Amino acid sequence: MGYWLFKTEPDTFSIDTLKQQKVSCWEGVRNYQARNMLRDEVKVGDQVLIYHSSCKHVGVAGVATVTRECYPDHTQFEPDSGYFDPKATPEAPRWFMVDVAYQRHLPLITLAQMKQNPALAEMPLVKKGNRLSVMPVTAAQWQAILTMAGESCIVR
Repeated sequence: MGYWLFKTEPDTFSIDTLKQQKVSCWEGVRNYQARNMLRDEVKVGDQVLIYHSSCKHVGVAGVATVTRECYPDHTQFEPDSGYFDPKATPEAPRWFMVDVAYQRHLPLITLAQMKQNPALAEMPLVKKGNRLSVMPVTAAQWQAILTMAGESCIVR
């Protein structure tokens, strides 16, 4: 099982939205490095920290599970979508998405709190200049974040 952090802007899609929908596609990723991780590394059963960004209260807000591996992001083919890509075709898609299922809310773990936790010092999120919307999380980092949220877990 893998561990991931997916960023989202809560004005567009939040952990509350995911809770209402129960399962949702994770669409709109338009960075090649993040796309490659979704396409090549994210697997069914992987655990995901849902991270609210570009908002007043930035931080980890909840947990989801990957329920469907990579498939073409339909928004790249929709001319009226903000994610439309004129170079993408159904025969040669450029962008991919996965499906995630809501697991639970967490008490907000802010970026400032995460930056102060030595166990997270090597996490890409807390390093300056890292703006990827999809990033891997180690088992130890996952454990540290859940501990910060008041949960105890054993990570394998």
